[in-house]
Amino acid sequence: MGLKRAVGGLGLRLAGWRLEGEAPAIPKYVLIGAPHTSNWDFAGLLAVSLNWEIPIAWVGKHTLFRGPAGPFMRALGGIPVDRRAHHGLVAQLVDEFRRRDRLILAITPEGTRGPTDGWKSGFYRIATEAGVPIVPGFVDYVNKRVGFGPPLSPSGDVRADMDVLRAFYADKHGKFPDHVGRIHLEAEG
Repeated sequence: MGLKRAVGGLGLRLAGWRLEGEAPAIPKYVLIGAPHTSNWDFAGLLAVSLNWEIPIAWVGKHTLFRGPAGPFMRALGGIPVDRRAHHGLVAQLVDEFRRRDRLILAITPEGTRGPTDGWKSGFYRIATEAGVPIVPGFVDYVNKRVGFGPPLSPSGDVRADMDVLRAFYADKHGKFPDHVGRIHLEAEG
């Protein structure tokens, strides 16, 4: 067992959390982080990453990468983005999947920690265009569990794929339940 795995597992156990599911043995996928209602969700993601020794990449507000925190955030797998303007982010991330032999890209489809009317479709579009599966990851505060669900290869039938994700997340609870976004994509109608 490596040092990272020991630290990640110890941190979770000390906090009273348990890991569920298996880390996918595939080199590339979009990892959903939901429900996303707290900054503490990031700590759960890091613990999972350390425990399963998965080098997770994530996209964050460009302001998180300013000053002395910038190199640290990048070392943790961060990719800065300016959410105020559209810069072809989906295409950039699809290209990143094509360039790399291994990429686990964590995305919070709610796009914010507050309540939303639905998920943003970027995670689905990236996975579809890059030809990689979607893996549902979760932090469940009510039951103090964190982990992965089974990989989902986007079929192109958005409603059917989202039905699978809705069923998976039905028993997962965010830290702030009134901030959980509706699991729905505009493309579903």
